[in-house]
Amino acid sequence: MRREEGVLEIETDKISFELPAPADGVLAKLLKQAGEKALVGEVVGYLEAGSSVEASPAPAAKPEAGEPGDEPRVMPSARRVLAEAGLPATGAKGTGPGGRVLKEDAERAVRDRVAPPAAGVAPPVSTPAPRPAGEREERMAMSPIRKRIAERLLEAQSRAALLTTFNEIDMSAVIAARKDLGDRFREKHGVKLGFMSFFVKAAVDALKTVPQVNARVEGEEIVFANHYDVGIAVGGGRGLVVPVIRDADRLSFAEVEKTIADFAARAEANRLELAELTGGTFTISNGGIYGSMLSTPIVNPPQSGILGLHAIQDRPVGRDGQIVLRPMMYVALTYDHRIVDGRESVAFLRRVKDCIEDPARMLLEI
Repeated sequence: MRREEGVLEIETDKISFELPAPADGVLAKLLKQAGEKALVGEVVGYLEAGSSVEASPAPAAKPEAGEPGDEPRVMPSARRVLAEAGLPATGAKGTGPGGRVLKEDAERAVRDRVAPPAAGVAPPVSTPAPRPAGEREERMAMSPIRKRIAERLLEAQSRAALLTTFNEIDMSAVIAARKDLGDRFREKHGVKLGFMSFFVKAAVDALKTVPQVNARVEGEEIVFANHYDVGIAVGGGRGLVVPVIRDADRLSFAEVEKTIADFAARAEANRLELAELTGGTFTISNGGIYGSMLSTPIVNPPQSGILGLHAIQDRPVGRDGQIVLRPMMYVALTYDHRIVDGRESVAFLRRVKDCIEDPARMLLEI
């Protein structure tokens, strides 16, 4: 095992990450097995520093791989990927030092398994295999992240008076802006001009107009935030996480896009920092990337509002006395009715709608 190579995977109620080896050596002993809990600062294993990988005795490879004999040594994150895809530990070819199976090797094996057949090649004909004897159900312990997600969702519904207001937005202007300015934007800033930067900027504009949505309840007090830390819900390797764009009102469109792209990449690799997942004042969740047409998002406590975005679809709408097709998106604002009234929720969505349908009011720094 070489320095900085992943030794084991640690999962908390917010993030999961690989722990790198502090030095070259051999993982000699594990004190905690997969799924066991460990306290902060607790020793979970011993690394014999200085031993080369090639000179490692055979027994030393077994704690690391968790497999007997000469089977390839599989890193914890790679083992998790293979297990979730229903593949055995031997289902991936290792490209790491000493033939170790890395996470990217496991992901490649999963992609290869689900890849479509080449053009002109008929897929093999398969018949359903007989159901094996045994249990008809399977039980699996909830991960710490999934437990925390469940707790927070229940907390939001039990402690807040949640209500959802809807509106719809004509996306024509934003689509045209991205088409006309996208290449120049990428050339100058090195990042793609997406939809989310428009909605982050529009949401900040609306939060300034309706500050109650950017507030929270603490006891018998309402705390108004004079800063705009916008959480962006993204799907990570272990479930939904909400990293926070700090001071989104002070960032350019390009800075917002770069931040979101970085969050998405590191969420998929389970490399977000805990500090990046706390302290938001408002959240945006884009279910449209999964094809959602309409939903009622749940607020992220102790926040009082969340904006839900949905799929863009051509729909007939009235314009100047004519029925025309326009790329429309439903948007939803779920809010805490204790401090946000219906009038304010409608005003918030209307402001977002105005900003998106007339993006000239939001300056593009290109």
